[in-house]
Amino acid sequence: MKYVRLGSTGLEVSRICLGMMSFGDPQRGAHPWSLPEEESRRLIEKALAAGITFLDTANVYSAGSSEEITGRAIRSFTTREDVVLATKVHGRMRPGPNGAGLSRRAILGELEASLRRLDTDYVDLYQIHRWDPHTPIEETLEALDFAVRSGKVRYLGASSMWAWQFSKALYTAGEHGWHRFVSMQDHYNLLNREEEREMHPLCADQGIGVIPWSPLARGRLTRDWGEATARSETDEFGKRLYDEASDRAIVERVAEVAAQRGVSRAQVGLAWVLSRPVVTAPIVGITRDAHLDDAVAAVDLRLTDEEIARLEEPYRPHEVAGF
Repeated sequence: MKYVRLGSTGLEVSRICLGMMSFGDPQRGAHPWSLPEEESRRLIEKALAAGITFLDTANVYSAGSSEEITGRAIRSFTTREDVVLATKVHGRMRPGPNGAGLSRRAILGELEASLRRLDTDYVDLYQIHRWDPHTPIEETLEALDFAVRSGKVRYLGASSMWAWQFSKALYTAGEHGWHRFVSMQDHYNLLNREEEREMHPLCADQGIGVIPWSPLARGRLTRDWGEATARSETDEFGKRLYDEASDRAIVERVAEVAAQRGVSRAQVGLAWVLSRPVVTAPIVGITRDAHLDDAVAAVDLRLTDEEIARLEEPYRPHEVAGF
């Protein structure tokens, strides 16, 4: 495993970030395909043994059970100081008023709830899961700054939003002397490269680390176009992200390059994301040993300029999706 700094911070993270959305009670929340705790723990232990130290979860994943499983696994298989633990806030955790969003009440209340589930005194990276149009950004940023100054959060991150919104947040925090976001978790892979237009140049200019979600396009890049999985059949959100007319050619190119290299398609798709200078660490979800093995192997796979050009050539503009 290789390690890099998260953007312009001094924080070191593994080149692969383990996405914890795959781990959670399938009877809780909206992910019936998630792995129950016994299966999750085995894969988490293997990931830690492979040198992955960057773990990303969220309060909404499997209605909090992902955080619970993550916290127990850290206690069992490593030490708190040896991992960089990230979680997120925004999504609805309970019905009624103040059960979601980025108000001061929601942020500070959900942070305490996440700390309890994770059984830790602090999180290394606390991220807003989306933009909240109903709360003034000043209120959100001041609450996040308070969380850092309280010692319960080390760094702040954001997730999918428009580049102008992220720029506004960075500028506003700077104007008030509040802690700024240091990372952007966005939707980025060979099938959706819209973030290259504005968000990634902004991140490069501001020293923001990019940690893309869905770097393998929810598995689309790892299998034939018409092949389905248990997750893809129940993933209504994922069904809206990709389109056969524009994306199938790229999937086929990935298969061709993988065959020529004698490696898996997943390794090719991840190697392409890792080759982007602005990317710190793609967030990889795993439900099988092969998924983890491919992610680790991708760190050392170097695509040629010709292979990269071949993979990118069929791309066509997409509607922005994911926020």
